[in-house]
Amino acid sequence: MANSKKIPQSAVLPYRLEDGEPKVLMVTSRGRGRWVLPKGHIENGQNGREAAIQEAFEEAGVNGRLADTKLGTYSYKKFDRPGEPGYKVKVYPMQVDSLENMWPEMSERDRVWMAFPAAAEAVEEPELKLLLRDFGEMLSTLFAVRP
Repeated sequence: MANSKKIPQSAVLPYRLEDGEPKVLMVTSRGRGRWVLPKGHIENGQNGREAAIQEAFEEAGVNGRLADTKLGTYSYKKFDRPGEPGYKVKVYPMQVDSLENMWPEMSERDRVWMAFPAAAEAVEEPELKLLLRDFGEMLSTLFAVRP
């Protein structure tokens, strides 16, 4: 029987306020060009936070302040790898301080700031849709302009 344990990964949910509205930075996947969060494998000797910080820089050129704890998790399977057990991704929010003009995977990915509802609609994974919607709503409430 095949091992059904999911492969652990880490992702960063990079966000900022733009004209009082919370936005999330999405990147395209290398394979099918889908909208995803910057994510990748947790290498030996790394914890989830360290892996998230590394992936944020490599895939999107993002620098910022990463939360101490994860926001949540989501699972997915790769479209072109039916025999794999799938992946379980820890998601860490990061308040973005700056974006690099050059980063390791810049020729392989696009990046764009999206409103949270649009980002939730753009991703395929149901659990990630919920994380994006819920975090976006929380940020909107937290940063709402009050009279």
